[in-house]
Amino acid sequence: MDMFSRNILMATFAAGLVSCAGHTHFDPASVEDAGDRIAHLEPLSWWTGMKTPLQLMIHGEDISSYSIRIEGGHGVEVTGVHKADSPDYLFADVEVADDAKPGTYWIVFSGKDGSFKYSYDIAARKDGTAQRKSFSTADMIYLIMPDRFANGDPSNDSTPDTEEKADREAFFGRHGGDIKGIIDHLDYIADLGATAIWSTPLLLDNEPEGSYHGYACADYYRIDPRFGTNGLYREFVDQAHGKGLKVIMDIVTNHCGTAHWWMKDLPFKDWVHQFPEYTGTNICFSTNMDPNASRYDLMLQESGWFVPSMPDMNLDNPFVLNYFTQWAVWWAEYAGLDGFRVDTYPYNEKNAMSRWCAAILEEYPDFNIVGECWTSSIPQLAYWQGGNRNRDGFDSHLPSIMDFPLQEAIWKGLSTSSTAWGEGMVRIYDCLSHDFVYHDLSRMMIFAGNHDMDRIGDVLGHNADRQKIVMAMMATMRGIPQIFYGDEMMFVSKDRAQGHGGLRVDFPGGWPGDRTDLFSSAGRAAAKVNTDGKPVPEGFAAEMHDYTRTLFQWRKGKPVIHNGKTLHFLSRDNTYAYFRYDDTDAVFVFINNSRGKKHIPWSHYAEIADGLHDGRNVITGEAAEVNDSTVVGPRQVLVVEYRR
Repeated sequence: MDMFSRNILMATFAAGLVSCAGHTHFDPASVEDAGDRIAHLEPLSWWTGMKTPLQLMIHGEDISSYSIRIEGGHGVEVTGVHKADSPDYLFADVEVADDAKPGTYWIVFSGKDGSFKYSYDIAARKDGTAQRKSFSTADMIYLIMPDRFANGDPSNDSTPDTEEKADREAFFGRHGGDIKGIIDHLDYIADLGATAIWSTPLLLDNEPEGSYHGYACADYYRIDPRFGTNGLYREFVDQAHGKGLKVIMDIVTNHCGTAHWWMKDLPFKDWVHQFPEYTGTNICFSTNMDPNASRYDLMLQESGWFVPSMPDMNLDNPFVLNYFTQWAVWWAEYAGLDGFRVDTYPYNEKNAMSRWCAAILEEYPDFNIVGECWTSSIPQLAYWQGGNRNRDGFDSHLPSIMDFPLQEAIWKGLSTSSTAWGEGMVRIYDCLSHDFVYHDLSRMMIFAGNHDMDRIGDVLGHNADRQKIVMAMMATMRGIPQIFYGDEMMFVSKDRAQGHGGLRVDFPGGWPGDRTDLFSSAGRAAAKVNTDGKPVPEGFAAEMHDYTRTLFQWRKGKPVIHNGKTLHFLSRDNTYAYFRYDDTDAVFVFINNSRGKKHIPWSHYAEIADGLHDGRNVITGEAAEVNDSTVVGPRQVLVVEYRR
């Protein structure tokens, strides 16, 4: 039976399952509690005044044989019930009227064996929550992998109800970092100049091994107990807000984990994509916009599994799409979130995800969502940003995209001293010369590294000067900068041969008994080794940290960086110069990535340089006058702010 026919059948069947609306004077004591007859009921709660339609997913043995109604108040009623393929599921459409009263309601189930009830809370929506502001170019996002950041509560490192136990020596094991560890170091993050936190997923990942990364979800409504609780996550968001830090939730709509509870009893046969034998995605994103692509290749790209432990969700099933839409809204409302980052965005069914993004923005018009569209192709990346004039008429409604082409240009441009055609800093110039392709440059997340790729310190050969150049670019280029935890001190992989497990190093000082504490100024000043255990000069960590802090604390108060235009100048000697400017201010950046000293060709910049005054070196704070005689040393960067 196709999806359309099945939906017609469900709608017809609904009339026989929906009882009349509940009564205000319902006596809860008159009906016994559900007990363990309801295994799962999601979303866990809801609010008055929401635009997102509420559809409950109810899971319990033979639950489809029951009729249901809602009792206990005015304005909340079941308007439709849908059976699934499995008799152990019901999907109930619930209307929450504009004048519904907040409080505890009762979902009453009636069957041949009698009736039972399940409590359900409808809370009052906070004033102004729909108009919340999100992250923007005014922010610097600090990316944390919580298991490797700080262990604030050693008692939850291993728990009886989770499979994998903590082993700090295991490259791909759980090390014990948690939400309490993040809370304990909010002051460090804010002092660095960050204004937003993106944490990799904190929801339950119950795979027997490699579960620390959190991307194989086992329960979409439960924080992993090795990280904390739902309540502690909400407290983390509240405390972050108190420090001036926004919180971005990393969410995964493309896949769950094989340990997810519904994998033992899927609601619908097509709840996840299934094949006669394991079939992986072909990772061919171009099939989404390629006019020559075959339907077969597109099917593999969308429906193939990411890895064997991550079943691929079928968002073309409307119940799956409804589930993930209200799940995202639930977390935003429950925790007070400031934005989403969506993992593996192009692996999702694109039209379904377009509707998903539109639904989130309908609920929160100023919300920002950034999608991970990992491609080095600039036209293919631009395709995914909402509002882009795509020739096929597709609009993703996705506000922001991650700038992987720029990340790749930074890696390749900075890691060489070559002045050959197209090498060195020309790569970055060339990348930014394609900015005309993008719909909205202010909605692009820029970064030099994250949790899925080599540490930038490793890529740059542990060269501290080049690492500083990276931080200067992140602080001055267009877009929304994101810094991976520890890159402010040039963390490097513990063992690069271990891949992800080696680069996701523990933050020294985050665990009781750590010999080095890089969270403290004294610890940074005294540190003599890097995260690979190899020696660095005493004070190295402090110097790198303070350089980064200076840049990003300065950036917070510079609208010309947040909203200004870019003017850049080509060179063939492995240098790069650009200005960020508006009507009143300008910031000049000169990068010398060569092995020798370079004179700044200031007269070449006359079209913007004439009339600039009151120059100040951003790093030193000293007055600065730049001219054709100004020399910048090898692998050094000069950042000067001006008035126009």
